[in-house]
Amino acid sequence: MATLRPFRDYDEKDVINLYSLHTTGLDTSMDLSTWAKKVPSGTMVKLHTGWDVSQELEMLGDAGAASSTLANVTTQRYGVKAKVFPTEAGEQPLGMLLHHVANVDENGEQLKFNPRKASEVEACLPGQAVPLVRKGMFLINGVGGTPAVGGAIYAGDNGGLSATDAGSDKQVGIALGLASGGNTLVLLDIGGW
Repeated sequence: MATLRPFRDYDEKDVINLYSLHTTGLDTSMDLSTWAKKVPSGTMVKLHTGWDVSQELEMLGDAGAASSTLANVTTQRYGVKAKVFPTEAGEQPLGMLLHHVANVDENGEQLKFNPRKASEVEACLPGQAVPLVRKGMFLINGVGGTPAVGGAIYAGDNGGLSATDAGSDKQVGIALGLASGGNTLVLLDIGGW
């Protein structure tokens, strides 16, 4: 699975902040039960539910299970109704996640109770708007296949990136350079190839 590294060069006008991640039906490797099973930044996503100004927010439920048993207490959380979902082979991506989507941190603590920690680890909770980028230059770890300098990068299965086209995969960028440890410098331009 591709994961963003700290080197990123993009313009804020190429970021979309209207969608949250649809979590029903995620692959078991990304079921959000632990930090290791988060949906990582660098995941390619497609439209799942379109944006509609008449229904821009939804209720996500109680902030905690125990709070629902207390009388005269409301602890509702609000979320974004428009959704995206990880791409599969041959599907046109809308963008790439700039932040992880996770329920818990590396210690198993729920991030909904610690928004500062969520910000520090660049994670969004399910239901919150997650920033999607469409264009820029990124250092990405875990690009599938064997990336070559100047070679095409494709959106593949389960939101991953690959240097190998499975036949109908959409090109989303080119490899500008290779670094040690499986890192690839990618010029991303979704829809521009």
